[in-house]
Order: sequence, then C-alpha cells, then structure tokens
Amino acid sequence: MNSVCFYFEVHQPYRLKHYSFFDIGNPHYFDDEKNREIILKVSNKCYIPMNQLLLKLIKKYKGDFKVTFSLTGTLIEQLQKWSPFVIDLFKALVDTGYVELLAETYYHSLASIYSENEFREQVKMHIKLMKDVFGYTPQSFRNTELIYNNHIAWVTSTMGFKAILTEGAEKILGWRSPNFVYKPKYSPQIKCLLKNYRLSDDIAFRFSNKYWEEYPLTADKFAHWVHHIAGNGHVVNLFMDYETFGEHQWKETGIFDFMEHLPDYIFKHPDFKFSTVSEVATLYEPVGEIDMDYTISWADIERDLSAWTGNSMQKEALECIYEIEGKVKSKNDSFLLENWRKLLTSDHFYYMSTKFWHDGDVHKYFSPYDTPHQAYIYFMNALEDLKHRLE
Repeated sequence: MNSVCFYFEVHQPYRLKHYSFFDIGNPHYFDDEKNREIILKVSNKCYIPMNQLLLKLIKKYKGDFKVTFSLTGTLIEQLQKWSPFVIDLFKALVDTGYVELLAETYYHSLASIYSENEFREQVKMHIKLMKDVFGYTPQSFRNTELIYNNHIAWVTSTMGFKAILTEGAEKILGWRSPNFVYKPKYSPQIKCLLKNYRLSDDIAFRFSNKYWEEYPLTADKFAHWVHHIAGNGHVVNLFMDYETFGEHQWKETGIFDFMEHLPDYIFKHPDFKFSTVSEVATLYEPVGEIDMDYTISWADIERDLSAWTGNSMQKEALECIYEIEGKVKSKNDSFLLENWRKLLTSDHFYYMSTKFWHDGDVHKYFSPYDTPHQAYIYFMNALEDLKHRLE
C-alpha cells in the first residue's frame, strides 16, 4: 500500500506595533488590535470552514481519511484569547482519533540554529501545551519552517521522536525521490519524511494561477499525478501552510471543493490510503540515508536560511536577540522571558527580508510593514527597551 500524508502548519505570530524610538520605555511591544483582526479574519476564511470540512471528511470515510497538524504556541494563545471556537474545532478533530499533532518550537523560533538549550526548552513547552489543551502527546517532530541539518536531526532523536520532517529538495536528495522514508546520518533511530514540494506547491502556490499550464487543477487530475508513484515510492508527503485553504487560495478559487472531492479520487486506486506522519514512520522502512551538514528549509526557491538571515539587518537582529539569552533567564522574570521569546519568532526576521523578484513578492504579502527596514527598526527599538529592563 502507498500512503498520502497531508501535513498542515498552523501558525500566527505576535506582530509588533509600529514601535518607534519614542516608544522606548513602554513595555507593550505587540499590536493586539492587528493580531486580533488577523486571527478573526483567518479563522473565518480558513480555520473554521477547513476544520469543519475535515471533520466531515473523517466522518464520511469512517477514519480512512487522516491528516497531521502542527499548531504553534503563539497561535494557540491567540485563538484562546480571540477565537476559542476554533480551539474547540481542533479539539473535535483530535478527538476523532484520526488526526495527529506534531511537536515543534513553541514560539516558531530559529532556536535550533542559535541555541540548542532554548530549542529543547521550547519543544518541551510545546509538548506540555499539546497535553494541556488537547490531551495529546506528540510522537513526531517538525522544526520551524522545516529547518533541518544533521545536528538538528540528532538533537530531535535524543528527545525520543519517531520522525522528523524536512523539505524534499534536490540538494538533499540528488537523484533520489522524496516519496520514500529515509534515516538521518548519525541518527538511525529516527525516520525522516521529505516533502514532495512539486505536488505540495501545486496546491499551495499554483492552484489559482491562471497562467499555469496545468490550470485549472482538478481533484481527479491531481489524484492521477499522485497515483503515478505506485511502484516508484511508498508515500506522497503533501506539506503546506494550513492558511492555503481560504486565505492564500480564496474560497472563490474552488480550493475547498477541490479538497472535498480529492479523497474520492485518491481512493479510486486500490493501493492508496491516507496516513499520518507517525503512521508513515511505522509503516515503511528507510530506503537510504540523508546527510545534510549545511542547513535547509522549505522557504523560497533557495530552500535555505536566506529568508531570515540573508541581509545585515536580519543578522544583526538575530545576533542581538540571542546574545542576551543568559541574562534574560538569569533574571527569573516571567514577563521579560515571555517577551524575549515572542521576539524570537521567525516571522520578525522574515519581514526584514530584502529579497526581490518572485520570493520578494511572497515576503511582501506576509509582512504587516511598509518596508523591511521598518520591520528592522521596530524590532530593534523593542529589543532596546527589553535590554533597558534587564538592567
């Protein structure tokens, strides 16, 4: 049997206020009004209708349809505050027994690159959150933006996870296929699942592109592409942002109808089923080893860290925020620690990106600021206030 593995990242950051030099001295860094507005908008456009659709599909197929989520701590906190109905819907999905939740960094941070200690602490915080909110203990792991290298895989394996996710880029695979399970070098006890980025991006990015040669993308056409792996793979890993449904691809594009009918067409091939991440890790043995001394991610066409570290503003901001880790933690002040960790969220550095052409358009779409420099200034001003409070 071959598996289709749907995994959705669900994340919202705490966006900063337009925090000027003259705001230093005011410890309220985050734009509650903007964050509430976005949570309510995305809840109405994506989280509510898509969760209801997934519940409908799970009921219709009596457990044969399954999906996997990772829900960041910053998302859960904001949903609890401003859209608790969505939390109830996620609970209903988990309670079906056919939805898996993955562990990750609580604050969707880059700690796996800058601080192993903070990385481990945030993963433990996230596991506790999943237990507290959903009564669920994650068995597998996804790092922020699928950031991966040999050392991250090793650290993750020491924490007892079954599987880790990453991007199925050519630089990691070479001639090999993402449609198999692999094992990381130095960490054979954990399995590595790789995103089939071509098929995933057909849904996440190309679905509504009228200039795409395959437009319009129908459920039967896509299922036909998936069925092509029969005999040439074990699993099709379809990894994407959950906001693909209704937010990035609006309802009017037909994205919900596509998703509603896709299982029917997938099941037309008798050798295909849906599996969660940990089920895939249990079902299939590794066919090879993944060796990544340098770091990859699922971001932009480069699939590296340049989305967050590509210019001097980003590098300075990251260096400055992580260099005060020891001082923040030594103060034993929950307010300072929480605000420092909210500033670690990767989105703040993504907004500072000065990329252009195709990737630049993506960065502009997600940014709440007029320019990357503006994002940098607001961040550094908030960080300056936090440093004053440490003194």
